[in-house]
This record gives sequence, C-alpha cells and structure tokens, in this order.
Amino acid sequence: MSINTYRFVTRWRVEGTPAEVYALLDQPEEFTRWWPSVWLAVEPIDRGDARGVGRVVRFTSKGYLPYRLRWTARTVESDPPHRLAITASGDFEGSGRWTLVADGTGTVVDYVWEVEANKPLLRYLSFILKPIFAANHHWAMARGEESIALELARVKAATADERARIPPPPRPTFG
Repeated sequence: MSINTYRFVTRWRVEGTPAEVYALLDQPEEFTRWWPSVWLAVEPIDRGDARGVGRVVRFTSKGYLPYRLRWTARTVESDPPHRLAITASGDFEGSGRWTLVADGTGTVVDYVWEVEANKPLLRYLSFILKPIFAANHHWAMARGEESIALELARVKAATADERARIPPPPRPTFG
C-alpha cells in the first residue's frame, strides 16, 4: 500500500429506518443542504438507470482543513435500503460503500472509503501529514453523523413549529 492510500471505516448509529437513511444518502444533490459543512457543490452529470446504477455526480467537498477536493462519483451498486457503493475519480481514486442495518428504532450505518490521493497536496505530503489528513476525514464524517441525525429529525417532524426548533446543520469551516 502506497503512503497516499487511505482506508477509513466509519460507523454511525442514527434514529431512522434503513429506508429513511438510504433515501438521504441516495440523493447526493441534496448533500449541500443537509451536510453543508462538507459538501460545497454537487453537479449531477448522469442519472444512471432506474435504480441509480451508473449515476455520475461531480463534487466539491472539504473537511475542517482549508483545502477543497474535486472529484466525481459513479454509483456502481444500489441495493435499497441496505447498500450503496460508488467509485471515485479526480483528486482521489477509489471506492466507497455504505451499508445500512436496522438496529431497534435506528440504523447502523457503516461507510468504508478506500482511496488513493491524487491531489498534489495529499499525494506529496501524505508521508508526513497522513495523520492530519485522516483526522480531517474523521471530522467530516462526524459532521455527517450530526447532520443526518438533524435531517432525519426534520423529516420526522410532525409540524412546522417542530421543524423550526431543529437546529441547522453545521456550516463549513474556513477555506
């Protein structure tokens, strides 16, 4: 494994059914609304087939640190409401796989992200800054867990007043 290769495993537990969680993860064009701390721009390129396989989306994303990542995702697997997988190209190459499992009144969400960094900053400085780049990813995923929990609460809110009491999702940091 090269120094600029990363493998991250993230686990969330959120209050919502796998179908509710999957519906949010399967609509990347909405990420800028409910997970704005990480997703700065989303450009749908191709819708893919009826299940979304073959969908292509161009992203601009970031974590806590002041650099942006520009990359494209292609959906390669769609098995609602249990699995969703993509391949990535651009500032990194690799794959990501969401797995959702019911857990009482909630859902356990696992995300495995395996990529090789192509962005020069990441590629050339991974040998020394890999722990910082990894912490940046973990920060982004923690904001995702917080943001999806808020969005699920908004979806389930019975009234406009109830929705209004739910705080907005975390905003992007500098950069």
